[in-house]
Amino acid sequence: MMLSKQKVQTSFEALSEKFGYTNRLRAPRIVKVVVSSGVGSAKDKNRLQIVETRLARITGQKPSPRPAKASIAQFKMREGDVVGYQVTLRGARMYDFIDKLINIALPRTRDFRGLSAGAIDDMGNLTIGIKEHTIFPEAADEDLKDVFGIAITFVTTAKTKEEADAFFRHLGIPFKKQ
Repeated sequence: MMLSKQKVQTSFEALSEKFGYTNRLRAPRIVKVVVSSGVGSAKDKNRLQIVETRLARITGQKPSPRPAKASIAQFKMREGDVVGYQVTLRGARMYDFIDKLINIALPRTRDFRGLSAGAIDDMGNLTIGIKEHTIFPEAADEDLKDVFGIAITFVTTAKTKEEADAFFRHLGIPFKKQ
């Protein structure tokens, strides 16, 4: 099943009976997908380069570095040091990434039984934590010594948790059986 813009557009028909939508613009839709990864207090420039290039390969877009907001002596980190990378996906690239995540990457996760519906916050956004970036086909052939985790956030226009849950189930996001 391909996730396309048409599937998102049919959410009005599918959810209007349950939530009483009278206008197409009230139906939830995905605004953006944010993919981020922290590198911690890594002083190794090689590790920073590895995370940046692999995130770029996975998402198809160059990640932006995220600097530290404050200096923390315990972690030997100074204000302005790069502590992570983030990519914001919108439009066609976003739909391609979601399709790849649902149909290719998540089934490759070890012991995958579905995502927790508790990952949806009260504002209607879904955040997924992935421990190993190697579930994506673009990163699977790399060395297994430099494995890092990523966080993926789906930002939607849903007003409540119930609307977001119904919307994500309509899209085909694999949630655990209850």
